[in-house]
Amino acid sequence: MSGTFITFEGGDGAGKTTQAALLEQWLEGRGLEVVRTREPGGTRLGAEVRRLLLHGGDEIGAVDARAEALLYAADRAQHVSKVVRPALDRDAVVVQDRYIDSSLAYQGAGRVLEVDEVRRISEWAAGGLWPDLTILLDIDPESSAGRRRSRGDAADRLESEDVAFHIAVREGFRALAKADPHRYFTVDATLPVDEIHTRIVGRVAGFITR
Repeated sequence: MSGTFITFEGGDGAGKTTQAALLEQWLEGRGLEVVRTREPGGTRLGAEVRRLLLHGGDEIGAVDARAEALLYAADRAQHVSKVVRPALDRDAVVVQDRYIDSSLAYQGAGRVLEVDEVRRISEWAAGGLWPDLTILLDIDPESSAGRRRSRGDAADRLESEDVAFHIAVREGFRALAKADPHRYFTVDATLPVDEIHTRIVGRVAGFITR
């Protein structure tokens, strides 16, 4: 396996989709194959998991925190097996929206599950695969909620959680970044889009040797 695995993390509304698209364009401009994907939803199975967990509503009722963590892990196992590893094996760059760190922040810090247990389940599901680089777009929950409202987007099940939940998630991400500064690159998500992209490119360039 010789490709490069880059993930984007952060709260909802942080701009991950926008920055992932800009990075994809930059990488492709340098002649690299890029596979842009996301969790959950990067496979047919994952799309169904995403629908149920984020938009299931009355169809599935209240979801137990452990069941939630296991469903995300099941999506991750399928996604790594069918999308991520094959891309890395052919030397592509995988640019992914959310990965194990989201489970640690949302189900660990947010749902107050034991983070080490969530990590163990997620690592097992992913076969021990971790990103080469994780870009954390850091934003406070009030600002991210304001962005969503300004776009007129309806909140999904996780986005509808109270402020305390989203504060815990943000602090969870920050703790992960502090504990692993070699893998993590944190950017203030309230900066202008172009400036964020420039900072990300400056960091990613060190991982791209061609």
